[in-house]
Amino acid sequence: MRAHVALLTAAVLLAGCAGGSPGTGDSAAPPTAAPPTAAPVASTPSNVSPAGAFSPTDIAWLQLTAAMTDRLLPVLDLVPARTTDPTWRRLAAEVRASNSADLTRSRELLGEAGAPTTNPHEGHDMPGMATADELAALRSASGKTFHRLLAAHLRAYLTQTVRVATAEQKAGVNPTTTALATTVIHTNQTHLKNLP
Repeated sequence: MRAHVALLTAAVLLAGCAGGSPGTGDSAAPPTAAPPTAAPVASTPSNVSPAGAFSPTDIAWLQLTAAMTDRLLPVLDLVPARTTDPTWRRLAAEVRASNSADLTRSRELLGEAGAPTTNPHEGHDMPGMATADELAALRSASGKTFHRLLAAHLRAYLTQTVRVATAEQKAGVNPTTTALATTVIHTNQTHLKNLP
């Protein structure tokens, strides 16, 4: 039963790989993607992973977290040049700081897990990720238009990261990884509450 839950959770973590703009509300659709190829995990009786081991769900979540954050950073990079509003600048700096730290930790844990260093989500447009066209629109926007687009992207990203971190928290097995998921949930929920 635990293995079945882990596979379903891995599918949840990969929801939206096939497409859909992060700002279109597609993130509410049920997941259809298959879990990624992950580093082998030693099995133990009753499908319980030994302490400290990484499950496919742990690895899928870490890979997705890294991919999502990689796509957020270019959005945040635009803020200093596109707005002088101190509220947006402060929020963007706070989101960047916390999510960059989570990205660093995710990559460290992927290294500890022996997972592939390549991004299995490269080129995918998934919920919570700004597409190339949307990034171009942000680059050309200013004032209230920029704030509106930025708010939509941040809301999509923060909502989706909380969603997939919650799935990891429930079905992950590596204590350090599930602890990171808890951090992501609390921090990004706070950022969501602070969106202007």
